[in-house]
Amino acid sequence: MSSRLALAELPQLERRTLADTAYEALADLLASGRLTPGDRLSLRQSAAALGVSVMPVREAVSRLVADGVLEVAPTRAIRVPVMTARDFRALAETRMAIEGIAAARTAEHRSEADLAAIRRAEAAFRAEAESAEPDCTRAVRLNRDLHFAIYAACGLAPLQEVLARLWLKAGPVINLDLRAHPERLLQGFALRRHAEALVAIEAQDGPAAAAALAADIREAADFILSRGGLRDA
Repeated sequence: MSSRLALAELPQLERRTLADTAYEALADLLASGRLTPGDRLSLRQSAAALGVSVMPVREAVSRLVADGVLEVAPTRAIRVPVMTARDFRALAETRMAIEGIAAARTAEHRSEADLAAIRRAEAAFRAEAESAEPDCTRAVRLNRDLHFAIYAACGLAPLQEVLARLWLKAGPVINLDLRAHPERLLQGFALRRHAEALVAIEAQDGPAAAAALAADIREAADFILSRGGLRDA
């Protein structure tokens, strides 16, 4: 067999650039709550951490600025925006609607493999939340992982893209709140709502799954807003 024929049999690879990889890495820092509102981001330090030149990081940051999840300060510093209480309330209401749709779709269409992944994610968050000394930053990441294990099974790629952008904005605020008020994790609101969502997905009950996720988001948002940590509009 000639090399031309052999190469023709190879599967098509996804075209990825260093900028794509840098974007995904920085987006994960935001969505998983490892960056908080007001944190500054150095292009050089980010490039060094990723083992790439500054150029792909600059391109990735430009995309995140265009997404509205990073901003360029008057000093030209790049930072995570500080969200107002009004903006956070609007974000929570939007998440309740959109994530409710995704949870309902997952309950109605999930496979056994999907269900197994959701169970693992729920168990991982529960183990961290119920540990003697829970790591709040890790809990934020595991909470995100559970939500996205649910949404990964919804079967609607455009909806998943919308959810990913919403979490780029939500992750930093959730993490900042848990750092300041770790008692929220100990109160167990999220544990109860997650358990309700899992039961609903197991039963293929779309409305109940949507209600559980919406309640999870609403209760977390109410707690954060009640603490007054976000500035008024």
